[in-house]
Amino acid sequence: MDSHIVIYVMGVSGSGKSTIGKKLANYLNIPFFDGDDFHPEVNVRKMASGKALNDTDRQSWLTDLNTLARQQLKSTSCVIVCSALKENYRKILSKKINNQVKWVHLTGTFDAIYKRLTQRTNHFMPPELLKSQYSILELPKNAISVDIEMLPQDVVKQIVKNL
Repeated sequence: MDSHIVIYVMGVSGSGKSTIGKKLANYLNIPFFDGDDFHPEVNVRKMASGKALNDTDRQSWLTDLNTLARQQLKSTSCVIVCSALKENYRKILSKKINNQVKWVHLTGTFDAIYKRLTQRTNHFMPPELLKSQYSILELPKNAISVDIEMLPQDVVKQIVKNL
């Protein structure tokens, strides 16, 4: 990569963002950040109690991730994973760095992702919230879309090929 970029890996919860993001960052030898680690505690508690976040809940989280991306771009590229379900969220995430952002959208069927969520342990978001994520998902226009039914290493290869 000639100039620094931030690769946002997006998708609904359970689509494999963390797994793919870590593998992608490792492959490219750049830092990885999980957006879930940046949620305010109040958001984590709300989701853990089975309530979906609203736009107001997400505002400071998205702004913090944008700040992280801008800081990283001063010295390196990076991979940041977060749901980024709405176009408005993606605008906040790419504010002031739009020309340095690449979007990767991990796609899959509701049933396949729900099954993954029910097999997950130690995660704050219950599988019951998946419907709310699908209901607000606005498909990105300028993203590399990759089906999650492939093996993780094949997903990463497809992403790299399309970067």
